[in-house]
Amino acid sequence: MGITGTDVAKESSKMVLLDDNFATIVAAVEEGRTIFDNLVRFIKYSFGGNLGKVLVMMLAPLVGIGAMALRPLHLLWLNLLTDGLMGLGLGLESAETDVMSRPPRKPDAAILDRPAIVHVSWMGLFICFASLLLAGAWHRLTPEGEWQTVLFSAIGFAQIGQAWGLRALTNKPFRFGRNPALAGLTIITLALQLGVIYIPALARTFKLQPLSATGLAATAGLGVLTFVIVHLERRLHHRR
Repeated sequence: MGITGTDVAKESSKMVLLDDNFATIVAAVEEGRTIFDNLVRFIKYSFGGNLGKVLVMMLAPLVGIGAMALRPLHLLWLNLLTDGLMGLGLGLESAETDVMSRPPRKPDAAILDRPAIVHVSWMGLFICFASLLLAGAWHRLTPEGEWQTVLFSAIGFAQIGQAWGLRALTNKPFRFGRNPALAGLTIITLALQLGVIYIPALARTFKLQPLSATGLAATAGLGVLTFVIVHLERRLHHRR
């Protein structure tokens, strides 16, 4: 019921629009759909990354890397930094161009549909096995303990790549102007992530070792690979 309706009609209606101008209604629907899309993006991002970390902690002892793949402080840092900052930036994505051409969602529809659940599942598995693969290689090559830093860095870079891959498909991946917050938060995340590895006082606190150029390149490469795979997955799904 619009604001211009009678008092009786307003009393019997379930909702009263304070502004029943058609243009305002269209803008409100578009904003609501954009918010919902960003909510789903954040859930997919957070659940996928956290599933990967859980699997790493469960499987690392079984593959002979160590009884404790990541320390509690490492997990807390990754959750606050990648899930927090990157998730916040991802939640500020602009609307897809086709957001108003979609049919209305069913009120009883689940927030996560089957494609979203599939993404969370394979993303968690990918982060787990790719990170463990790198950490396992360094575990054999550098018994001094750099492998744990490689694992820590690999998960962080993978989640950064995942966040950029989940951006709105109508936004070019590195078009910063549509979401400057994500670009800025990515820079902050990278600076903090590298800081705890290369600043001696922080590295001692986190019990990490400075990565070699090879180790840094390998873990950063995993982030790029994650971005490419996630972006291609969403492109293929969008075309169906």
